[in-house]
Amino acid sequence: MSEEKTPSNKQESSQEKTPEKSNEITTQPGVVSKWLSKQGFEHTVLEEDHIGTEIIGVANVRLLEIVQALKAFGFNYLQCQGGYDEGPGKNLVSFYHLIAMEDLIKSDYLNNKESQLREVRLKVFLPRDGDLRVPSLYKLFRGSDWQERETYDMYGISFDDHPHPKRLLMPEDWKGWPLRKDYVQPDFYEMQDAY
Repeated sequence: MSEEKTPSNKQESSQEKTPEKSNEITTQPGVVSKWLSKQGFEHTVLEEDHIGTEIIGVANVRLLEIVQALKAFGFNYLQCQGGYDEGPGKNLVSFYHLIAMEDLIKSDYLNNKESQLREVRLKVFLPRDGDLRVPSLYKLFRGSDWQERETYDMYGISFDDHPHPKRLLMPEDWKGWPLRKDYVQPDFYEMQDAY
């Protein structure tokens, strides 16, 4: 009995002959990912952004220890912390963009166009219906104060051990998280007497 070739078998055999024509994108670990692996930190290598910034996925329970290690490795400036919603029924994401400022100053980055800025972006993916808690980075980076409060205010992601865990932009009694893609805007909001 002869084996019949199905279209999937033909496709597999052609991919074996010419692997350079494969549409599959393979993400290679960058410098920071390799360093984290050597240090024994579990993480996920994600595709770089459009300008080549390395992006790494981390578990919420490992965020603080990984950021502490990266700060010791030279990433001593939290440029940005924020959040976003991947879409209804999908994950909420808390992200952190870290820069090695001492390297930036030593290399005279602004005047030397050939110098390389060391930067990395961490992402914590949180299931929408799960526990939306991550550790606060306030003890490591004081600048994360208002950024984490804004992320809480707009997406409902809570930051453990944050010194001021309350809304930043919306009134304290506001219901819901306005930047979530499944948010339903209320017909009206009745202001309470503040005095």
